[in-house]
Amino acid sequence: MKDFYSKSKEELLGYFDTSENGLKKADLEKLKEEYGENILNSKEKKSAITIFFEQFKDFLVIILLIAAAISFISGNKESTIVILAVITMNAVLGTVQHLKAEKSLESLKKMSSPKAKVLRDGEKQEINSVELLPGDIIFIEAGDVVPSDGRVLEVHSLMVNESSLTGESESVEKISQKIDIAGLTVGDQKNMVFSGSLVTYGRAKVLVTSIGMKTELGKIASLLDETEDAMTPLQKSLEKFGKKLSIAIIVLCIVVFFMSVARGVEILDSLMFAVALAVAAIPEALGSIVTIVLAIGTQKMAKENAIIKKLHSVESLGCVSVICSDKTGTLTQNKMTVKHLFVDGKVIESEKIDLKSKIEIGLLRSAILCSDAINNNGQEIGDPTEIALVNIGHKYNLTEIDIRKKYPRLKELPFDSDRKMMSTLNEIEGKSYLITKGAPDVVIEKAKYILRENGDIDLIKEDDIEKIKKSNISFAENGLRVLAFAMKEMSEVRDLEFEDENSFIFIGLISMIDPPREESKEAVKNCIRAGIKPVMITGDYKVTAKAIAKEIGIYKDGDETLNGVEIEKMTDEELLKHVERISVYARVSPEHKIRIVSAWQKLGKICAMTGDGVNDAPALKKADVGIAMGITGTEVSKDAASMILTDDNFSTIIKSVVTGRNLYANIKNSIRFLLSGNTAGILAVFYASLVGLPVIFAPVHLLFINLLTDSLPAIAIGMEPSHGDVLDEKPREANAPLLDKKLSSRILMEGFLIAIVTMIAFYLGYVKGDAGLGSTMAFSTLCLGRLFHGFNCRGNGSILKLGLTKNMFSIYAFLLGTILLYMVLLIPAFHDMFAIADLTNRNFIEITILAFVPTLIIQVLKYLKYDR
Repeated sequence: MKDFYSKSKEELLGYFDTSENGLKKADLEKLKEEYGENILNSKEKKSAITIFFEQFKDFLVIILLIAAAISFISGNKESTIVILAVITMNAVLGTVQHLKAEKSLESLKKMSSPKAKVLRDGEKQEINSVELLPGDIIFIEAGDVVPSDGRVLEVHSLMVNESSLTGESESVEKISQKIDIAGLTVGDQKNMVFSGSLVTYGRAKVLVTSIGMKTELGKIASLLDETEDAMTPLQKSLEKFGKKLSIAIIVLCIVVFFMSVARGVEILDSLMFAVALAVAAIPEALGSIVTIVLAIGTQKMAKENAIIKKLHSVESLGCVSVICSDKTGTLTQNKMTVKHLFVDGKVIESEKIDLKSKIEIGLLRSAILCSDAINNNGQEIGDPTEIALVNIGHKYNLTEIDIRKKYPRLKELPFDSDRKMMSTLNEIEGKSYLITKGAPDVVIEKAKYILRENGDIDLIKEDDIEKIKKSNISFAENGLRVLAFAMKEMSEVRDLEFEDENSFIFIGLISMIDPPREESKEAVKNCIRAGIKPVMITGDYKVTAKAIAKEIGIYKDGDETLNGVEIEKMTDEELLKHVERISVYARVSPEHKIRIVSAWQKLGKICAMTGDGVNDAPALKKADVGIAMGITGTEVSKDAASMILTDDNFSTIIKSVVTGRNLYANIKNSIRFLLSGNTAGILAVFYASLVGLPVIFAPVHLLFINLLTDSLPAIAIGMEPSHGDVLDEKPREANAPLLDKKLSSRILMEGFLIAIVTMIAFYLGYVKGDAGLGSTMAFSTLCLGRLFHGFNCRGNGSILKLGLTKNMFSIYAFLLGTILLYMVLLIPAFHDMFAIADLTNRNFIEITILAFVPTLIIQVLKYLKYDR
C-alpha cells in the first residue's frame, strides 16, 4: 500500500493488522524480522582487511616494496625485515585511524536516537525510537521529534515544523481526515507526519506507516550514500607531490644504477646502491605523520565543540575563503526573546516594564494566557514565540502555572495560518474575556476600542492606529517579530466561533527577536580579519535577516541582499556577477544554497556551508567543507557533512579555521623537516656514486633515520602551538602547491648543509681505509644532524623567538631520538643488524660537533632575517 494519506483510518488499521490499542506484544518479534529496525542505514562499510590493504596503493609504498624485494634477493634480510615492518606499521596506523573515526560517528548517532511514546496491547510505554514498527500507535506532542513516518489518527491543534524535509521554516497545521487527491508531495500531505520533523504545537495520535530507510528521510539518505566525497586541497597537494617525487626517485635510481654499472660495479651491487638512494629519497613516515598531526588536530577541535568526520577536512578549513552560515541557532541563540512592549502610544523596553502599570501587566498577563508554552525549571516546551512570552513573565515573577491557575481557560480557538490569530476564553475576576493574539495588521483591522494606560477603554482613533502601525513598521525594520494582543468581554461561556473575533479592545504590541549569540560579533570580526567573507543564509524575511546581519557585522553599507524569489529569476551567470557583493540571502530554499556554493566555487573560492535539514544535505556535500549542526541537525545532514558542531555555534567554525591554518603550517614544517633530511641523504649517496666511493649508507641506516629518529621530531613539529596570529593571514589558494619555491629553496639549502657535514664525517672515518667506520660516522652524523634540525623546522623565527620550552614535545623527541641512536651505536647486539662499526670517544666528539654545525648556521640566519 502507498499514498497512506488517501486511506481511511479503518483501511490503515486493517492493512497493518493493528487496532486502536496498538500492536500485540506477541507479534513484535515476527514484525521485527520482517521490517528491521527504525534506523538510517549507510552504505555497506569496508571491512578492516579491505581498509588495511588499501593502505598499500600509494606509489611510494610500492617503491619501498620493490626495495625490500631487492634487499631480499641480495641476501640483506635485515633490511628486508625492517622495510616490511615499517610498511606494515604504517598500514596498521592508517586502518586504526579510519576505524576509530567510524566508531566515533556511530556513537554520535546513538546519542541522538530519540524516545517514542507508544501504545502496545493497550498499555502506554516509552521506548527507543529504533524499536518502532509499522502498525505501532504513537503519541506526539509539542517539543517531540517525530520518530517515524505516520498517519495522523487524532489531532489536537497539531503544528509540525517540516523544514528538515521541505526547507519551509513555517510550521504546518495537521489534520486527521483522509485526502482524496492523487500524487501529493510531502509538503501537501497534511494528515501525515514525517520522521525528523519537530512538533511545535499541540498533540496527536499517530499510526506508524514507515520506518528506517522506507521513510521520506531514509529515501534521501539512500541517495546521499551514492555521492562520492571530493578530495581536500591537502589530499590533492600530497597526491601531486607523491607523483612528482616518485618520478624523480625513479629517474635518480636509474641514473645511479647505470653510472655504477658503467664504472664496472656488479649489477647486484649497483641495484643495492640504487635501493639505498630510493630509501634515502622516500619520506616513509610522511603519510603516518600527516595522519597523526591531523588526528591530534581533530582531538583538539573535539574539545572545542567541532567533530571532524574525515581527517583531511581539518586542513580544508585552513583555506576556506567563504563561510555561508545559517542564521538561526548558529549566529543567533535560537531562542526568541521579548525586546519591547508597545502600549497606549509608547514603546517600553523589556527590562523597564512597570508592574504597577495596569496596561503593562495586563499585556503580559494576556500574552501568558493566550499561549500554550511552558517553562518547567528551564525545560521549555512549545512554539518559540510563545516560549518568549512565557519567559518574559518569569522575568517578573509571573509564572504561567500561577497565571493560568488564577485565570482558567474555558474555551479556545487554535491558531491557523488563514486567520493568523489564536483566541482563548478565560475567566478573569468573575467575568469571561476573549483574549486574542495575532498578526498586527489583522488584529488592528478588527479593533474597535483601545486600552489606555490608566485602564480606561476608549474608541480607537485614526491617530492611535497610525501610532500602532508606525511602531509595528519600526520593529519590523529592525528585524523584530511582532504580535498584537486584544481582548473583549463575552456575555456567556459557550463554544467559540471565528465570528467572535471582532470589535476588540486593542491592548498592545510585543516585539521579539532571536538575539545574536554574544560571541557572534567577535567571531564575524575575526572571520573578516582572516580574509574570509561571512555570508548569512536564512529562511527568515529579508528585513529580519538584514537587521541581524547588520548588528553582528556581516552586512556592510554597499552590500546586497537577495531573497529566494529574486534568486529564482536569476540565471547562474547573473548570480555569478553579483555573488561577491551579496552578504545576506533570505527566504532561500535548499536548491538555492547549492547554486550559491557553486557560484563561489566557480570563482575559485573554497566554500564552507552550514546546515541542519535533510534538504541541506546536497549543499553540504557540494561545499568544500560541509558543517552540520550537532544539536538541531538531522542524521542525514550529519552524514553529508565533513564537520559537526556540537554547540551549533558560528564562533566554533572560526576557532576551527585557526586550528586548520595552524595544522597546515605545521604539516608543511614537518614536510620541510623530512625532505631536507632526505635531501641530505640523497646528495650524500649521489656524491658517493659520482666520485666512485663505496656505498656510504646501508638501506637499513636510512630506514632507521627516516622512521625512528625522524618520525619523532616530525610529529613534535606537528604539535607546535600557533606563533604570531594566523587570523592576520589571508586564506591560501586551494591549488597552491605544497612545495612552493620558497619552501623548496629552504629544503635544498638545509639539505645541502647537512649533506656537507655528513660527507666530512664519512671521510674522517674512510681516510683510515675503513669504509665501515666511514659509513657508521656518516650515518651517525646524518641522524644526529637531522635530530638537531627538528628545532629549525618549528617555525620561521630562531629558537630564541619561538622559545625552546614552548613545545616540550620537540625536546622529548630530540632526547628520545638521541637515546635510540646511541643505543644502536653503543650496544654490540645491534651492530650486525644495523651495520655499525666500533667508534672511539674522538669519533663521538667529531660526530656531535659536525651534526650541530648546520643547525648553528641556520639559527644565525633565522635570527638575522626574522628576529630583529
